[in-house]
Amino acid sequence: MPAIAKILIVFVGMLAMARIKAPLGLALIGGGVVLNLWAGLPVGVTLQNLGESLLAVDLWLLLAVTVFIIELGRHITQPSNADELMAATQRWGGRHGRAASLMALPAVVGLVPMPAGALFSAPLVEKAGEGMDTTPEWRSAVNYWHRHIWEYWWPLYPGVIVAISLFEMDTRVFMAVQFPFTLVAVAAGYLFLVRPHLADAPATETTVTGNNLRAMMTLLPLITVVGSLFVFPPLLRQLLPSATAQVQKLSCVLLGLVLGMVVLSVDEVLQRRRAEAQGKAIERVRLFATAFKPKSLGILLVLVGVMVFKSLLMESALLPTASQELIASGIPLAVAIAVLPFIAGIVTGVAVGFAAASFPLVVGLMAAEGSGLTPWATLVLAYGFGYMGMMLSPVHLCLLVTREYFNARMVDVYRTISPCVLSVALYSLLAHVVLSMQGK
Repeated sequence: MPAIAKILIVFVGMLAMARIKAPLGLALIGGGVVLNLWAGLPVGVTLQNLGESLLAVDLWLLLAVTVFIIELGRHITQPSNADELMAATQRWGGRHGRAASLMALPAVVGLVPMPAGALFSAPLVEKAGEGMDTTPEWRSAVNYWHRHIWEYWWPLYPGVIVAISLFEMDTRVFMAVQFPFTLVAVAAGYLFLVRPHLADAPATETTVTGNNLRAMMTLLPLITVVGSLFVFPPLLRQLLPSATAQVQKLSCVLLGLVLGMVVLSVDEVLQRRRAEAQGKAIERVRLFATAFKPKSLGILLVLVGVMVFKSLLMESALLPTASQELIASGIPLAVAIAVLPFIAGIVTGVAVGFAAASFPLVVGLMAAEGSGLTPWATLVLAYGFGYMGMMLSPVHLCLLVTREYFNARMVDVYRTISPCVLSVALYSLLAHVVLSMQGK
């Protein structure tokens, strides 16, 4: 049986398990084990791979990062803080204030390349959508889509770094070629997700009141995390020279979150003192208590499942085999350049996954004599379809934690974002054709 058929059958099986209410994290772990066994690995080797994936340093760093994200999300979504943020985005957005709140808040969080970052913005989208006649699936789609409008070109993302390296392209050129994807994503999110629901959005008093300084103080922990991504990487390369890039990246994010927690704690102490001076009482919340609630524990289990599945998938070696099978089938080069990243995006659920797994093959096809392919045209086609595969991946962390947070049905989330996905895919095809005609 072809390797790609094995991968797809296991995917369908995992989704079917989740459909009948089996814990998704356990379904993912089971799927990874089945892939190893189906790839011909002995039971002993499969169990060893499973154990190593559960003990991996990057898995435990990711869990720690997620716990801190949940706690910072609790701070930002406290009623007083959330109201300030909603007021600020609506003031800054003018007559488009409601749309600005729904779109800008997850987009701001998206500037930080942290795993499962959509979990950070989900409470903000929930607050921004209060009073609107919407569904959990719609809120999930709004949060998920706008969280990912930057990763086409934002140079902090590992997928972008890998793509720039493999295409041997100047960073400024890469960003210029890829930036229109963000414009298309924003336009699609507004037209297909946000605008149809603005008519039923109630007017709020916060559109004309609020304190900009207070809003910025609420966002300061997040700003601290962003700043840490520029400050800590050189330090960690010196302190952890033998660590993998993923471990260094997660350690960097974790340090930023720890600093963010310090800022958060100071801010909460100051708020409490101001409230006491005014004769008001503020309820004390035990740190990290939110992380042990059923919803948060469910999210952590999903994260474990995703990381274990990815590790076992790589150990199975089925993905490179599937790519070679597709090339050997004799399909047109342009189709292969779109399909290979798309499949890799669906299977891995991360941009660095589809870039690292498929772009070496894509660049090789582009460089083949007589291919007629040019770097810019190849890039927009491969990255656009790889990214849409990632956005549709049932193992994409942000999609899973968003769905889990809002308790949404996966199939309806897919249905809601499908017009946005098609818009980006169509732009990718159009840009490929235009750039090919221009010889770029």
